[in-house]
Amino acid sequence: MVEKQDALYLELLLKPLVECANHQPAFGRSDPRGISIEQFREMYGNDPLYHWVGLDSDLMYAAHKAAGAMTSIYRQLGIGCERLLRRIIQDEYELDNTQAAWSYTYDKGNGTLATHTLDACIKTNDIKESEKRERFYSWLIATAHSMNYAQSNINALNGAVFEIRQGYKSADSKRQNADLRFGMRARSDDSLLPVIVIVSTQVNYAVFHRYRDQRLHMMLGILNGDNSTYRFFSDVVGYDLAGFFQRNSTILRIRFEAIIEQLLAPQ
Repeated sequence: MVEKQDALYLELLLKPLVECANHQPAFGRSDPRGISIEQFREMYGNDPLYHWVGLDSDLMYAAHKAAGAMTSIYRQLGIGCERLLRRIIQDEYELDNTQAAWSYTYDKGNGTLATHTLDACIKTNDIKESEKRERFYSWLIATAHSMNYAQSNINALNGAVFEIRQGYKSADSKRQNADLRFGMRARSDDSLLPVIVIVSTQVNYAVFHRYRDQRLHMMLGILNGDNSTYRFFSDVVGYDLAGFFQRNSTILRIRFEAIIEQLLAPQ
C-alpha cells in the first residue's frame, strides 16, 4: 500500500519537472519554444563582436540554458509540491476537489474582476473522522491564539486555507500584496485561517515577519517546532511527509541530478 501510494505521490511531485529538461533559452526572441543550439550558433556566429570575442561558444549557450532553467526548476518544484500536499490533504481528510478548493474574486483596479484560487482548503465540518476533526480543530484554535486573534474571531473560525510553495526567497511586492489580500479575504469572508506553507527552509525573513505581523500563519520546512510544515503534516494531518521524502530520496536525487546534468550540457 505504501509503495503504491508513494508511486502516485512521486508522479505528482516529479511530473512538472519534465518541462525543465526540455528548456531552451530565448535570447531575447519571442518564440516560446526558445532557440536551439543550431540557431544560436548561426545567430551569435554572424554577430561580428560576439564571434570575435568568442561568445558564439557552445559553452555560452549552455550557460544561458542553465540560467533560465534554474528558475524553471524552482518553479516546477513548487508546482509539484503544491500538487503533492493538496493530494495528501485530500486523501487524509477524504475531501473531494470542491471541498479542498477555495477562491475569491477581486477588482484588479482597472475595472475588471479576477479570481484568485488558493492551493488547498480544510474546513473543520468537512472532516468526516471525528478524531482527525478534533485534532485539526485543536491545532486551528491554538494557532489562532498564538497569533493573537481576538477571541470572537477565534470562535468563528471554520477552517484554514493554504498557499503552498517550495520556498519563498522573493520580496516581490506584487506577490506580497496578493498574499496579504488573500489573507484578509479568507478571514473576513469565510472565517478561515490563512496559511503559507513552505516546504523548504529557503525564505525571505523580512517577508516572513511581515506576514506574521499581518496574521498570516507561516510554516517552514524545518523538522521540528510549532511552525514546522513537517510537524503539521505528521501531528495534525496524520501523514509523515518527511518520511515520504526520506524513503524516496534516492529516486528524487537521481531524477534531479539527471535534469541538472541535461541542463548544463550544450545539447
